[in-house]
Amino acid sequence: MPKNGSKPQNSSNKSRNIAIGAGVAVAAVLLGVASYTATKPAGSSGGGTVKEEAAGAAPSTESQAGVYPELEKLARRDAKDPLAQGRADAPVVMVEYADFKCGFCGKFARDTEPGLVKKYVDEGTLRIEWRNFPIFGADSERAARAAWAAGRQGRFWQFHEAAYAEGSKEKGFGDGRLKELAKDAGVEDVDKFVTDSGSDAAKSAVQKDQEEAYGLGAAATPSFVINGRPVSGAQPDQVFHQAIESAAKSAKAAGKGKGGGSE
Repeated sequence: MPKNGSKPQNSSNKSRNIAIGAGVAVAAVLLGVASYTATKPAGSSGGGTVKEEAAGAAPSTESQAGVYPELEKLARRDAKDPLAQGRADAPVVMVEYADFKCGFCGKFARDTEPGLVKKYVDEGTLRIEWRNFPIFGADSERAARAAWAAGRQGRFWQFHEAAYAEGSKEKGFGDGRLKELAKDAGVEDVDKFVTDSGSDAAKSAVQKDQEEAYGLGAAATPSFVINGRPVSGAQPDQVFHQAIESAAKSAKAAGKGKGGGSE
């Protein structure tokens, strides 16, 4: 297993793949075998499993190498999506599958994502779409539903920051703790937050994201798809910069992005 991603405790979850179209299904087989294509992190050593070695393989310098056109369709581009940030018509969309109990997800959220937002989201190149992918049990499920509920009041990304703060996950995600995080995130109506967290709508939204991830063969968090290019783990910043800039270049050549309205 790569040193920059986390596996679920319950391996039976891997079998919960869903049919999401012939093209994506083919990609899912490749992703399930290769555990995604990503650049080998600095300092990692050889001698790993097939999945580890595949995940550590450096991508080709060709702009379209490792890109699956069918996976681009995973981008929802819903301008009203509270679990997304960036222009709905941005040329590059990074879909992020993550778990609030995942230490590597927290590392990415603290160390890498803010830089991507400043460099690419703020100037209109990148859109980030979050997908709840709880794989570490009841705490993960509660946190995912709570994050969705915070989004109902426009405070998802503030909740995301609070939940991923250094030392936060070690305190657990019990009901009382989640209310504290909601307050830290500036959620105005905490009672509504609690009600929304326990609603069927929250469970359904989380399940939809979770099934999408399993359908791709994702077996670890965090996992990403950047304009159809899969990337696994909290990789070094340059891996994301390379993937985003390559995708932006390809989108520009194809005349895509920034052509319509924005969020």
